[in-house]
Amino acid sequence: MRSKGSWRGHSCLPRRDSSRRLSLDTSVEAAGKSACATSSLRCFVILLLLLFSSDSYGQAIPYSRPVDTAPQAKNIGGGYVVPPVQKPVPRGFAMEIADVALLGLGLAAAHWIVVTKRKRRWLVGLSVVSLGYFGFYREGCVCPIGSIQNVAVALFDSNYRVGAVVTATFFFPLVVAVFYGRAFCGGVCALGAIQELVVLKPITVPRRLDQALGLLKYAYLAAAIWFALLPAGQRQFIICRFDPFVGFFRRTGFAHMLFLGAAFLIVGMFIGRPYCRYLCPYGGLLAWCSRLASRGVSITPNKELDCGLCTDACPYGAIEDMRDVRKDCLYCARCYKSCPREVRLIKIGEAA
Repeated sequence: MRSKGSWRGHSCLPRRDSSRRLSLDTSVEAAGKSACATSSLRCFVILLLLLFSSDSYGQAIPYSRPVDTAPQAKNIGGGYVVPPVQKPVPRGFAMEIADVALLGLGLAAAHWIVVTKRKRRWLVGLSVVSLGYFGFYREGCVCPIGSIQNVAVALFDSNYRVGAVVTATFFFPLVVAVFYGRAFCGGVCALGAIQELVVLKPITVPRRLDQALGLLKYAYLAAAIWFALLPAGQRQFIICRFDPFVGFFRRTGFAHMLFLGAAFLIVGMFIGRPYCRYLCPYGGLLAWCSRLASRGVSITPNKELDCGLCTDACPYGAIEDMRDVRKDCLYCARCYKSCPREVRLIKIGEAA
């Protein structure tokens, strides 16, 4: 026979196991509900983007010129001078499709390099290629940032037409951000690349100041939409007008804008990507979408050492309490480069 004490000890086991099982079931159920809510919100955002995209796409009606030949200066008279051809010269539809395809390849490459391979050097190479192509070769024309204005006007003005290529350029990085984070910022955006390459010795911006300055991009986004939605005669696309780096990309422009771009680059040597973090209106949209991402840059206990070196390495304030802040992460991969565990794995791989 069992003693009274042994029977009491044996009878406690089911109670302790049941409590543990109940706690485990509760935590699993809570995690499941959280994942379900995130998935539902992500689907809602995708549907919202598709709705906007279809509305804008409906505006993409081919334009037919009412006359065969534009009026000539000699026929107009009055000392009229034909304005210079816009720069850069528009490209054919097939080449525009190629630009969108390259944009997609760049987004896929940025995610693979940063999230899968964790290679900072490879990402720098991708940034150089993107800067060379989307920046200096395409002269800043493949620009989701400026397309905010085009899409906004197309949604509210039935007389304004925006092409399917512009619509795709606008929505493509946002859809990627919903699932994988701000891959566009990390290796594809020419404006981000030119700032990333000049970062030398970044200082840490105080958290409250960083958050306060971060609100400027939302004010800029609201102002850009406001000016874009003015009547046609008063409409202004201020994002394109005050782009600080397009003058460098096109090797021409107003002197004050070139000086502004130079100022951003000088400041960017000590404050990582000031335009991206504090003024880029498209960055605000990407930050909002990336809150839903589940497969982006992550710093987790099962992979990192919690030594804090990644926090010191991040020049963008995207790591708090040794964990990533998804909405602020610019996909630079500096945290992985600084991680002792990653360095050890690289050395083991090279030795093998």
